[in-house]
Amino acid sequence: MDERAARTAVAEYRIEDLAHLSGATVRTIRAYQDRGLLPKPERRGRSNVYGDAHLARLRQIADLLDRGYTLASIKELLEAWDAGRGLGGVLGLVAEVHGPWTDEEADRITRAELDATFGGAPDDEAVEEAIELGVLERIPGREDEFLVPSPQELAVAAELYAAGVPLLAIAGHLRELRGRVEHIAARFLEFTTEHVFARYLDHRPPTDADASEAAALVRRLRPLAQQTVDAELARAMRTFATRHLAQHLSPDGPPAKGAETVQMALPASTIEAVRGLVGQRHVSAFIAAAAEKEVRERTLDALASNHARSSKVDESPGEARALSTE
Repeated sequence: MDERAARTAVAEYRIEDLAHLSGATVRTIRAYQDRGLLPKPERRGRSNVYGDAHLARLRQIADLLDRGYTLASIKELLEAWDAGRGLGGVLGLVAEVHGPWTDEEADRITRAELDATFGGAPDDEAVEEAIELGVLERIPGREDEFLVPSPQELAVAAELYAAGVPLLAIAGHLRELRGRVEHIAARFLEFTTEHVFARYLDHRPPTDADASEAAALVRRLRPLAQQTVDAELARAMRTFATRHLAQHLSPDGPPAKGAETVQMALPASTIEAVRGLVGQRHVSAFIAAAAEKEVRERTLDALASNHARSSKVDESPGEARALSTE
């Protein structure tokens, strides 16, 4: 094959063709070039010519952006790759972390099936609430069908509704539960990063070998979070359900409203700050005391404010004039 034939065998694109194939806009491609994310095209006369390497790079950038990476971090990864450090392990780690964390598969449900599952009557407000919570997702071009990311979660909602729980209460419970579970997930990530992954992620970006080893560890540790939560939830449910039933079956009846203990999730940074101040043993007592002190002070402030307003209203016109002339 002569040189001219070899050249024609290599794909070549104008910037408009590259934009069409990659899904990026011409403006975006030029911006990536200016930021050093995309290699410069070959200049031929007055035209710029792009190749398959540019198309592959654009698709890599789009994939990493979809996974939540910033352009700055993507540039670091690509620069390391261009310097010969390799990117296969890093992309493998990205794919492993971004992959499914459950064996559950998404499903679809029609609007008619959804209405039938929840009482038979259409409830647009409840559907919008479910979409906002991510329990349902719209399917482009299909007004009468929804994607269900977690069929198990929707099935739980259906069972609770059938048992008499209002949809509004189910949505509120899910919001509260999600906040607490996200706190648990954040703590698990902090814990594993500190004790397992720090040695692989100390340098940015990690080497190809370190990233590959970290990806293998993610595969091994991925089930642990759910297994731990499942075991602890089962233990807690057994403990609290037994106690709850005993209270309701006792001659004195259940505790008075407001007498029970309520657990609240706090940011990990707050817990760490308190732990550093008073030590692990006194964290709960310190937070409880601080909250009680804040409530007491705000209550006193409110009472004082109400008293001042009441005194002002109760003053007679003569008293007000006398006070103003003193």
